Amino acid sequence: MQKGKSVDKSIDKHILQVIAKKNPETVEQLVDLVRREDNFSEEEILNRILILQNEGEITLKKTPISKVSTYTILGRAYWYWATLIFTGITIFLVLQIPENAYPIVYARYFFGSFFVLLLPGYALIRALYPAKRLDNIERIGLSIGMSIALVCLDAFLLNFSPWKITILSLVLSLSALITVFATIAVAREIISTIE
Repeated sequence: MQKGKSVDKSIDKHILQVIAKKNPETVEQLVDLVRREDNFSEEEILNRILILQNEGEITLKKTPISKVSTYTILGRAYWYWATLIFTGITIFLVLQIPENAYPIVYARYFFGSFFVLLLPGYALIRALYPAKRLDNIERIGLSIGMSIALVCLDAFLLNFSPWKITILSLVLSLSALITVFATIAVAREIISTIE
């Protein structure tokens, strides 16, 4: 029992030192700064920050919407732009590079593999869990599983549509899914940043 209290006091002391020395603007910055210097988990740090606030040791201020910079919002969405660029490159390679164009066809295979096995699920998982509640390994594992499921469902639905299963219909439908899920995810992230 005493060990837990000494750890809590250690976290509290470190949080107060970081606030005094570096004056972070957000709780997220405070957590990042504390985690860089010590091996406390994000959950432990957040719990101690809330306790310190409840005890009156620190005061958390709500940032007005006007103070949330465009850089903060768009900077957090780097993955969104990377996903859209990767999708665009894949569409170009799959639709423009013929099967017998060696060695550039290997770029088509590389981008196409990630396009089918990772991006649809990744965009969906980002839409379902916009906050950073998942570890990278969990996010990648779920992304691969969900990608396989989404591609199968997409192919199943295309089979019964007037367009049937072709390279063009599959690439365009998956691109639409990826873009929609990624846009929903980035919108949810922006809303959570503003709130």
